Formats: sequence, structure tokens, C-alpha cells
Amino acid sequence: MKYFILSVLCCGFLLQANSQSLYLPRDIKKAYANGTREADGRPGKNYWQNTGHYNISITVMPPNRTIKGFETITYFNNSPDTLKQLNIKLIMNIHRPGATRFSNTTPDYLTPGMQVDSIFVNGVKKQWDNATALGTNQFVQLSTPLMPHDSVKLNITWHYELSEKSGREGVIDPTTFYIGYFYPRVSVFDDYNGWDRLEFNDRQEFYNDFNDYVLNVNVPKNFIVWATGTLQNPNQVLQPEYAKRLQKSMKSDSVMHIVTADDLAKKSITAQNDVNTWTWTANHISDLAVGVSDHYDWDAASVVVDDATHRRASMQAAFDDKSADFHAAVKWGIHALDFLSHSFPGVPYPFPKMTAFQGFADMEFPMMVNDTHETDMADAELLQDHEMAHTYFPFYMGINETRYGYMDEGWATTFELYLGETEVGKSTSEEVYKNFRVKKWIFDPSTTEDLPIITPTSELTRGYANNAYVKPSLSYIALKDMLGDALFKKALHVYMNNWNGKHPIPWDYFNSMSTGSGKNLNWFFYNWFFTNNYIDLNLKSAVKDASGYVVNIENIGGFAIPFDVKVNYADGKTETLHQTPAVWEANQKNIAVHVKTNKAVQSIFLDNGIFMDADISNNKWVNN
Repeated sequence: MKYFILSVLCCGFLLQANSQSLYLPRDIKKAYANGTREADGRPGKNYWQNTGHYNISITVMPPNRTIKGFETITYFNNSPDTLKQLNIKLIMNIHRPGATRFSNTTPDYLTPGMQVDSIFVNGVKKQWDNATALGTNQFVQLSTPLMPHDSVKLNITWHYELSEKSGREGVIDPTTFYIGYFYPRVSVFDDYNGWDRLEFNDRQEFYNDFNDYVLNVNVPKNFIVWATGTLQNPNQVLQPEYAKRLQKSMKSDSVMHIVTADDLAKKSITAQNDVNTWTWTANHISDLAVGVSDHYDWDAASVVVDDATHRRASMQAAFDDKSADFHAAVKWGIHALDFLSHSFPGVPYPFPKMTAFQGFADMEFPMMVNDTHETDMADAELLQDHEMAHTYFPFYMGINETRYGYMDEGWATTFELYLGETEVGKSTSEEVYKNFRVKKWIFDPSTTEDLPIITPTSELTRGYANNAYVKPSLSYIALKDMLGDALFKKALHVYMNNWNGKHPIPWDYFNSMSTGSGKNLNWFFYNWFFTNNYIDLNLKSAVKDASGYVVNIENIGGFAIPFDVKVNYADGKTETLHQTPAVWEANQKNIAVHVKTNKAVQSIFLDNGIFMDADISNNKWVNN
């Protein structure tokens, strides 16, 4: 199919070739002008991103909550800019009293925050005052500027107290810890915004470089460690029987019990050194997480995720033996990895493993999810599906979650719907999606709920959840309906091929989808992302003509949604005429749908399905 020419660059401005243009912020215009991003959705010939090599060692001695760490960072400046300072992210400072947080907290959440004991830059010790390094960003001045295409070496020693109140990370129980965001890291310096200076407020999420990691975790004997990456020394930290089980699980389709409750009672799972060092590696990945416990079960299996290479991915679970839902976690995870790899998005799972760890957060990490125990098995599987789906967005695709939360949460919400259809059936999955997702937005008429999706999520408070999850998810589903499954997937793969391992922004998505579909979709993206629209259709009238009825429909809410025209005939029969969002392209306020029939019509109803209507009272016409 011939591709439309989407836009051209002129004097640093992105000019659209059709009548519908998309707002482009001034900082994003500079990226196009500098050639780091292309108007067809690809990274530009001048695209760059910085990276780091992290060698980290941490010591964890439960029930002592102090995490001690040392790291060597080699940071590479691939940008054309000379850097006179580095921004160091200290996410654990969110626990300090007085930290800027999205909402109130409780005393058991509070700690002294990240305590940097020493920091050296290229071997020279830098001044550091923990009393003034209060935020989640802390700039370090460089004695010698970091030139383009050069590197700098940092050595940092630190410690902090793990929070007693477990959220995304913290104490699960006295001898089970989930450890995330635990190391000082260099902030993202990118082509459109420079240093990422946004403070972490415990609501909006993260934005990280793709780095290479070596991680050493020192724990007492009888403690098992689960972490992002590939375990390098199973034979040194596990007793032979358990190392053998773990190795066998890497090629097993069936769930294997690596460590059971009975095994744990023997207290001979690990090597019986006073302290064992578990070593993990992970390359070109955006973060690390660690779970440790001396009493969690360990299940595992694997599944082929790439048919071309026959590559398998390991699915593991770490959990309290009393939690029935987690006994099914590996089975659920195998199904999710298979679906995500082969069906939707249909991109092979990009990592060697995934671990479901029982905690409290319901939070995604690269190769790990930290999920709450649920008594309802369907709810538990849905929760795990959502967090595992985040593998693709934000981790495979390098999304700036803080600023553009809809670029990852919206996709995970969409994947959860389609995964659910394979688990509980289409009807039930859609009902769950409507009740759990859509209702919370569509029946809330607050001004904040109608803010455009394109609004940076970093600037949102009350409207954050629906702008990050529900509305973008509905837009992706609407676009899939309009393009059809095959073309939608083709376009999505163009976007993902363009930007995996990099840092896409919304306009890269818009332009890649247009290029990939061979259609100028600007009208659709403008309708969904740049307006204050919502969903409310009004069936104004149905007028009989020579060949049937003309159904006149007003789009009060404005969103270009798919819907069904359901016709009930006087003879008791029914007919459904599906309308894709394409019907709104020419006129997004009023359309006419022609029902061709020679039969008497009793009534007509507009059924939006999961695109729930704010006012369903005006969706029906009755022939009086």
C-alpha cells in the first residue's frame, strides 16, 4: 500500500501535509529540527541516548532493615552536549519526612532516606551533605566537563533503611524484603528535555536509561534471592538438588516446585556459608529489583517465546505457601508470556525470565512483578497479567512514564483486556474492563477527567488515573477496531521496531502508526489525545426513506468511538450494523447511518460496548 507523506520539516517546525495538524510543544520541535526524530516516526539520523555500566553490590541482613550498597558507574555521554554536572536520582528520598508526595502517608513509611557515605568522580572525592540532599534529584558538579562521546567513572557508597510500610518496595514481613529503586543512578539526559529533573512523588512513575548491570546481593545463609537478570552462580549459592531443579525448569513446560514448604523447613536450601553472594547480570535494561526471603516457596517453568529461534523464557514465582493464588502464578504467567509473544502484541518476550513475587504493591519491574495476594483467583490473574504486560511498555520501549504515563499504562490496560478474553471469555473480560476501568471515568463529570490525554501526566493530580489508564486504552482499542486486527498489528510493530530499546514520545507513536498503517491518522489522534472529549452519543432521529431508514446521530461527547446500530424489527428479528471510528473522520459531531431494509422497524439502539456512554437515555429510538 502506498504510504501517505505525513509531514515535512521547515525552519525547525513540523508541518502537517493535511488539514489536521497536531500540536507540537516547543521542546519537541527542537528535537525534530536537530534531526534526532523523524516525521515518519523513526529515530532520526542524529538520534542518541546516554547509557551506563553499573556494578552494584548490596548487603541485606533481615530482619535488620538497613540496606548497604557500593557501586561503580561508568557513564557514557553519547550526546552532542558538554555536561558540566550529573543529576543523580535518589528515589529512596521519597521516604524522608517532608518529601514532596502525591498524598499523605503514615509514620511507618518514613525513614531517613538515602544516605550517601561517599562519592568519587574519576577518583576524586566530592563533597556531599545528606542533610541538604533531600530530594529525589541531586546534582553533582564535575571538576572536568564530560565531553561528547566520552565517559566518567563514579564510585558511590550508600545505605538506607527499608520502609516498614511496603508499597512498591519495603518490608513484606520481618524476613521477606522487596528491594526496588535501591541505588543512586544517573538521571536520563535526553534529546528533547535535557536532564530529567522531575521529582518522584510516589504516584507518577519512572524514566530510566538503558544500562548494563552486574548485581551482587549478599544475604545470610538460608535466604533465597530473586532479582532482575540472569543468576550467574546457582551452583555456588544453592545446594545441588535445588540448583538442579532450577536448571531443569528452564526447559520444562510443566510447573516445577524448586523449593517447597517442606524443603524450607529443613533449612538447607542454600550454601551454608554465613553469607552467600548471589550474582546477577542484565544488559540493556532500565532498572533492577530484588526480593529476598527465608520462607517463600519457589515455583518455575518455561515457555517458548520466539518460534524463529526456539528461545524459551523462564517463569518463576516466590510466595508464602498459604497463598493459593500464587500457587497458580507460574501457570498463569506461562499463558501470559505465550499470549503476549505470539498473539498481542505478538512480539517475542524480550527477556530471559519473569518472576512473580508476593508483596503489596501491584507494581511492575523489569523481569519482576511485586503483586498483592488476592483471594479471588480471577482478580489475581488479572492483576498479574497487567503487571507482566508492562514488559513491553515501559521496559522494552523505554517510556518516560513520569511525563507520558498513558504510553505505558494505557497499553498494559489494553493487553489485560485481551489476555482476559483468553482466560475468562470475551463477555466476562469486557464486563470486568467496564466495571473496573471505564465506569470510574465515564460517570465522573469532573473537569479534571476531561483534560486531554496529551496533558503531561507529571502535571496531573486527580485526573491522573483515567488519563494514564482508561482513556488511552480506549483510544488504542478504537484504533484497532478502525484499522482491523492485521493492519493495526502491522502498524504497532512498526512503532515497536522503531523504538524498542530507545525513548519514544507520543509523536513518535502517532507518526509510526500512520506510517505503519499507510494512512494519515492525525485526525484520529487529534480527536483522542488533544481534545476535552468524552463519550456520549445521541440518537436524534430515524427517518424512513425509500430504501430503509436514515439514523441521525449526534456525537455530544466527541470521541471517535466504534459502536453498533442494533435494529429491532416488528417481526421479532434483530440486525446489528457495526460502525468503526472511521465514520467520524469527515464530521466528528454529526453522522447519518443508513439502515437498508424493507421491513418495519420497531426500535433502534446504539450500543457502544466497552465504550460506555455517559448518558444512555438518548441512545434509543422507538417507532411510535
